[in-house]
Amino acid sequence: MNNPADSGPMPTHTPDAGVLRQAFRQTRLRRPPFWLMRQAGRYLPEYRALREGAPNFLQFCYTPGLTTEAALQPLRRFGMDAAIVFSDILVVPHALGADVRFIEGVGPRLQPIRSTGDVAALVTDRLEERLEPVYAGVEGLRRALGPEMSLIGFAGAPWTLACYMVEGQGGTEAASARRWGYADPEGFGALVAILTDAVVRHLGCQIARGADVVQLFDSWAGLLSEQQFRRWVIAPTAAIVARLKAEWPAVPIIGFPRGAGVLHQAYVEETGVDGVGLDAAVPADWAADHLQAKVLVQGNLDNQLLVAGGVAMDREIDRLLSVLGQGRYVFNLGHGVLPETPPEHVARLAERVRAWPGAEGSR
Repeated sequence: MNNPADSGPMPTHTPDAGVLRQAFRQTRLRRPPFWLMRQAGRYLPEYRALREGAPNFLQFCYTPGLTTEAALQPLRRFGMDAAIVFSDILVVPHALGADVRFIEGVGPRLQPIRSTGDVAALVTDRLEERLEPVYAGVEGLRRALGPEMSLIGFAGAPWTLACYMVEGQGGTEAASARRWGYADPEGFGALVAILTDAVVRHLGCQIARGADVVQLFDSWAGLLSEQQFRRWVIAPTAAIVARLKAEWPAVPIIGFPRGAGVLHQAYVEETGVDGVGLDAAVPADWAADHLQAKVLVQGNLDNQLLVAGGVAMDREIDRLLSVLGQGRYVFNLGHGVLPETPPEHVARLAERVRAWPGAEGSR
């Protein structure tokens, strides 16, 4: 097949090459860089057309030409300052031998893992082989972007991956995973340890093939009590950061412990991440006071406000830029772009962030 990544122009709105990496080192940028979680996907008509090129979502994720093109589409439309690898956090459990299926209109479903025997049956020594199509896609995307544009690799964090694997799906209270962690921390910890190692290897391969920033998505971090948060979110994340930094010290790592609330502060202080993503419930003023002196902060426009658009969206964009834009900051959402988001609202967001004169004066 022809490689769709070889067709079409690069961004109509030229991004600032390398500005995302610069944001980790300095505060006085012309404007904050921006990208959006799930910036590629179903809200774009060109993505929906491209998606027809594969029989199912997993096969799409394992087809490098398609994933490269999907990652480039929002850059052409909106000129974000970074591309993010098009993949899914559940490719890691899939590579470990978990039964992962994506059901159209329903979402991911997995055969639940509920015992130490289930954990022992996971296959840990073929991850790189099974995920080679993902890494080939990273390499192709890096070629298409050129050497200067930031490319974000990503993985699910161990706790969140464990939630999917134990519950068999997302969007729950993760009751079985939480109870297992309380009742048999050694057994549950064995699963988390396997996932911690797999995430390090997965992110390392993405870096080796061209990613120059990585993000850990811990979507279900907010379900845990304080002590369980420290055990199943902070400790594995700190281990991942330490191992990646030992080999790739210059690559920034962003953590996104969604729903962590005031525990964001402990997360920042104890994991060693270079940046922290904020969900929409985190007050920007609190983040500026308690987090921004320590790390870069990223976020946190409500994705439902992006759907609504209008003056309310404009005002909130301006407010976030005013509160956070004088420090180390990346503009983003508090969660991913929703499928029902009008593309023209994303275009308006991009225009407004690009026009922000933050480092030169007040608005």
